[in-house]
Amino acid sequence: QVQLLESGGGSVQAAGSLSVSCVASGFSDDNFCLAWFRQTPGKEREGVARISPHSASFYADSVKGRFIISRDNAKKMAVLRMNSLNVEDTGTYFCAAREGLCVSGKTPSDFRYWGQGTQVTVSS
Repeated sequence: QVQLLESGGGSVQAAGSLSVSCVASGFSDDNFCLAWFRQTPGKEREGVARISPHSASFYADSVKGRFIISRDNAKKMAVLRMNSLNVEDTGTYFCAAREGLCVSGKTPSDFRYWGQGTQVTVSS
């Protein structure tokens, strides 16, 4: 049974930095894509970043140059480092996973497994 456990997040002022982490359990090997989505009330869940089994990374245009996703296959963990945060980055951040590569993985329907979410709040 695959489980995703998120940690990190919290509150920060604009221009600050935060990290969120996701540890995946239940996969038999490292051949899975890990991703971060975020959601605010009344809005659809949107993809933020994703990373392939071989650490190829993909970012939403809104976070390019500010967020960095990394991966440790030994720990089956992905970390999203968020820099230069602004109030529009506020939301619940969800870790997601799917077997295989990340080539397709922009929408929530592309992912089979989900974490519970962790809150990120950026104040002005």
